[in-house]
Amino acid sequence: MKSSENEKWIRVALEEGRRGIGLTAPNPPVGAVVVKDGIEIARGWHHKVGTPHAERDALSKLQRDEARGATVYVTLEPCSTHGRTGACTKALISAGVAKVVYGARDPNPSHGGGADEIFQSAGIEVVTGVLEEECQELIRGFSMVQTEGRPWLIAKTAMSLDGRITRPRGEGQWLSGLEAREEVQQLRVEADAILTSGETVRCDDPALTLRGPGIPAEKTQPWRVITTRQGLDRKDFQLFEDEWKERTLIFQNQSNYDVLRTLSKQQGVNTVLLEAGGSLLGSFLDEDLIDEWVIYLTPMVTGGPMVAVGGQGGEALEERLNLKNVRIYQVGRDVCARGLVNRDSLKPLDR
Repeated sequence: MKSSENEKWIRVALEEGRRGIGLTAPNPPVGAVVVKDGIEIARGWHHKVGTPHAERDALSKLQRDEARGATVYVTLEPCSTHGRTGACTKALISAGVAKVVYGARDPNPSHGGGADEIFQSAGIEVVTGVLEEECQELIRGFSMVQTEGRPWLIAKTAMSLDGRITRPRGEGQWLSGLEAREEVQQLRVEADAILTSGETVRCDDPALTLRGPGIPAEKTQPWRVITTRQGLDRKDFQLFEDEWKERTLIFQNQSNYDVLRTLSKQQGVNTVLLEAGGSLLGSFLDEDLIDEWVIYLTPMVTGGPMVAVGGQGGEALEERLNLKNVRIYQVGRDVCARGLVNRDSLKPLDR
């Protein structure tokens, strides 16, 4: 089969997998599609932990033996060990599929590549690495936990054109426009936890909740995480009084890295959204703990002392941060730039 055909169906599987973004932790979002004689006969996705994996979800929509001789396209290597729902390799073999095509290898070092040998021993053809980068991006939070023991961290900030968040005392907390703020609600859907600082809580009393249309019914309110040196009086802020108060966590005098590790180990968090002022953003930046940036630029110049991103910064241009897979687009009156931190290489500046 031509590579373009494999890519065509893996793109369909990616569409399915993206339906699970923000819903599946501590599992990864995964999509699958079953194709027979060049025709799609079923598709599926992983809805949440404890429910069937994408391959089983797709197979459940077929009659007995309907998948026999078919090709299954899946974004992630099928699991080869028995978890809450059983190994997907076993389910695919039992279904009699003839071929399995997947994009990303399982990032768990003890599992990665294990499915290949199992399928080949059963006489099933295996093709790997199709649209691998796109498939890896889909599971980037899960992969970070598996390989580094901490969640993927998305830093979100809104700033003036001169890189400030300065506001007059007592004025509303937003620089960005309504459309950008509505988009941030969808960004929160991607996260398993929203992290902010004690200073932000004291200044803005944020809710950090999911609001507005388009929030999936299956989405659980993300953990609301506060890091602080001074502590907080819980009676003063809505995070400790509203219906989601049990999903508010405080970490006092703990390192950024330890906070992230605890969230992955104890709360099953794959992805954290960092929404805070320049000081906390800068500290995560200095420690190389930010994996993705979402930056809203609003068409104003504020001046003043409050920078959107602080920290020590790099001592040389060689230490600067480069992004990849960058998207820049307009949101109402604002402009958003979103991209992944590229730790593989530094792009030289034009001189």
